[in-house]
Amino acid sequence: MSTIFDDAPQHGGTHGPRPLPLFLAMLRSETAADPARLTRALAGLRAYQDAPREAPMPTMPAVAQAGRATLRDYGGSGRPVVFVPSLINPPGILDLSAETSLLRWLATQGMRPLLVDWGTLGAEDRDLDLTDHVETLLVPLLLSLSEPPVLVGYCLGGTLAVAAAARTPVAALVSIAAPWHFSGYGVQSQAAMAAMWAAAAPVSAALGMLPIEVLQAGFWQLDPARTIAKYAAFGAMPPEGAAARAFVRLEDWANTGAPLPHAAARTLFEECIAQDSPGAGRWPVGDAIVDPMRLGCPAIEFVSLTDRIVPAATAIGLPERRDLALGHVGMIVGTRARTALWHPLAAWIGTHAARNPFW
Repeated sequence: MSTIFDDAPQHGGTHGPRPLPLFLAMLRSETAADPARLTRALAGLRAYQDAPREAPMPTMPAVAQAGRATLRDYGGSGRPVVFVPSLINPPGILDLSAETSLLRWLATQGMRPLLVDWGTLGAEDRDLDLTDHVETLLVPLLLSLSEPPVLVGYCLGGTLAVAAAARTPVAALVSIAAPWHFSGYGVQSQAAMAAMWAAAAPVSAALGMLPIEVLQAGFWQLDPARTIAKYAAFGAMPPEGAAARAFVRLEDWANTGAPLPHAAARTLFEECIAQDSPGAGRWPVGDAIVDPMRLGCPAIEFVSLTDRIVPAATAIGLPERRDLALGHVGMIVGTRARTALWHPLAAWIGTHAARNPFW
C-alpha cells in the first residue's frame, strides 16, 4: 500500500535537512495521528528545497592564519573586536545577510570586528581537542594582532573564548549564550547526549571526525514538535516575502555545518557534558585550570532565558550578566536582536575597548 511518504521530497536538489532520512522518520513519528499536519509539513519541506537562494555574503579578507583557522577583517576602526563562533555551526550566523549581519553593523559603529573562521577540517586535525583549539588556533590568532582585542564568544565559541582570555591578554571578554556549567543540561538531557555519543563514537573514531548530521539530529530531538511546525508554517508563507527568505537563509546555515574533529567531539561529550569539567573547575588549559571568576579583564555574559540549545542553567555565572528573552539563534539574527543584543553589546564594548589591559 502506498503512503504519503512515497511522494516525500527526498531528493530536492542539494537543499534539505541533514540527515534527510532521519528527518523524515521523525516527521512520520511526530505526525502519526495527524495526517493533515504531515501534509503541511511535507509541503513546507518541498517549498524549502525548491526555494530560490540569495547570493551568499562575500567572504572578507584574512589578516592572520593559524593552522586551518583564519581571522577575517570586517573593516571599521579602533581596537579589534574578535568574534569566536561555535565549532559546530558555521560562523556565517554572525554575517547572515545585509539586514542581519552583526559584524557589518558593528563596523559602522566605530569598531573593528574580526571573525575567527575555523576553516576546513583535514585528516591532520583528528586529534585536536577543545584545549588544542584554544592553544594552537585561537591564541595564536589573538597574538597576531597589534593590541589586545575585545574577545566575544558565541555558543561553544564563548566557552573557548573564556579559556583564551585566561591564556593571553584581552581588553575585555563577552560571552553570548555560552555553556560553562554543563551540569545545567540536567540528568535527562545529559543521558540522551551520552547515548547519542555512545552510538556515534565508533564512527567518529573511524572517520577522525564527528559528522554534523549526528549533532543536527540531536538538536532536532530537543524539540521535535517545533522542528516539524516550522516547516509546516513555511509552506504557507508567501515565497518571496521577507519571512520566507529569512527562513531559507537560516535553515541553509543550520544545514551546512562542518564536522567536529574526533578529539574535540570526545572531549565535548565525555569531559564537558558527562563530567562538567569546565563548571567543576577541572579544565586545564596551558599550565592552569580555567577560572572565569579570576580573569584579568572586564567580562560580561548575555544569557538567553528561552534557549533550548544552551539553557540558561549552563551559564558561566559572571557578576555582570544580561538576560534576554530570545532564543539561541534569535538573539543574533531575530527581529528583536538589534534592540535586545546588538545595541547593548555595542555600548558595553565601546565602554571597555579604550582601556589598557593589565597583564
